[in-house]
Amino acid sequence: MNTPGLKNFKIPLLSIPDKPIISTSQNHLPIADITEDIILYKDGGAAIVMETTSLNFGLLSEKEQQAVIAAYAALINSLSFQIQIFIRSQRKDISDYLKYLDNAQKSLKNTKLSYLMQGYRQFILDTIKKKNVLGKSFYIIIPFSALELGVAKSAASITRKAGPLPFPKSYVIKKAKIALYPKRDHLIRQAGRLGLKLKQLATIQLIDLFFSIYNSEPPTLKMSEQDLLKS
Repeated sequence: MNTPGLKNFKIPLLSIPDKPIISTSQNHLPIADITEDIILYKDGGAAIVMETTSLNFGLLSEKEQQAVIAAYAALINSLSFQIQIFIRSQRKDISDYLKYLDNAQKSLKNTKLSYLMQGYRQFILDTIKKKNVLGKSFYIIIPFSALELGVAKSAASITRKAGPLPFPKSYVIKKAKIALYPKRDHLIRQAGRLGLKLKQLATIQLIDLFFSIYNSEPPTLKMSEQDLLKS
């Protein structure tokens, strides 16, 4: 028996959309573009990113520690603008280092030194099996708010939907450079008193950073199975 309306009926859970649903991380990111070493946001804001070296505070003498604390306090008290600190941890791929140890061991003619090198290499492998070897990178971000573009411009950025920049890119870049570069130079000077070196990331470095964050894959330790299973 034919029932009217059942011929074109589809079970909702099993129905296939006419058009494929395509979504990428870029649709969910606030970033509109990265150009001239500056990150441009969809709301009209911007930012620059600086990578900084690290300092092992525990290895310093008491006098050096006091000097670092005083310099850090001076840096914090000198800030009249916002900064963001980003610490990124990544698993380290030390396969190249292990190859270096292998080559160094082969070049040793002294049997005792070769034995010590082998023991050191085994110590590295044992350490890797117990815990991950992590490397840390440190970044300082200086943001530029769309409100700094002026009342009319900032209102346009608030009312406009997320997407392309609500006003000319050249205008945002010009205003961002005027606001951000003095702050960048100030931080570089203050960090120098701490013994730290700050370097602004270039466009290609920023792209690589974001790509690695949103398309990250744990690095594989390039070792043979025999090495990994050896106790």
